[in-house]
Amino acid sequence: MARVLVLNATYEPINVCTLRRATVLLLKEKAELLERRDGAVLHSERMAMDHPDVIRLTNYVRIPREAHRRKITRRAVLARDSWTCQYCGSTKSGLTVDHVIPRSRGGLSVWENIVAACASCNRRKGNRLPREIHMHPAREPKAPPPTVFIQVASPKIPVAWQQYLPQAA
Repeated sequence: MARVLVLNATYEPINVCTLRRATVLLLKEKAELLERRDGAVLHSERMAMDHPDVIRLTNYVRIPREAHRRKITRRAVLARDSWTCQYCGSTKSGLTVDHVIPRSRGGLSVWENIVAACASCNRRKGNRLPREIHMHPAREPKAPPPTVFIQVASPKIPVAWQQYLPQAA
């Protein structure tokens, strides 16, 4: 399914939408085309238009800054940790999430206590503390940047999007 990066009027990335939604925004002149997919054209009975890859809204949309911090999902944790086990560095499929301080030992389900872990590291660590088994996360877990939703929607960031994403540039 084709995905399109949506930028606010200030060029700040705010969403990833479907090709259909992006086309509607362009046709209603609620957005302008910034990047087009090379060689791809959309056809209807009466018109043809370039296949959008990045669009920018014509009017500014206010986005609550803390909205992304409330949603702790498995995919968001994996995206924040770049789909990499924080204990061994594995990028194999089938990653899980691990509480650094296990919930059975008083750990909370907060961004600062959850990391991506491969199944074998997660089993090996079990309900022990990192210092007890000498397994420390490669990076200290913290709340992700606001653009984590883009990584969740599109794990492989298209080249055309990179100049609009702060950490990808």
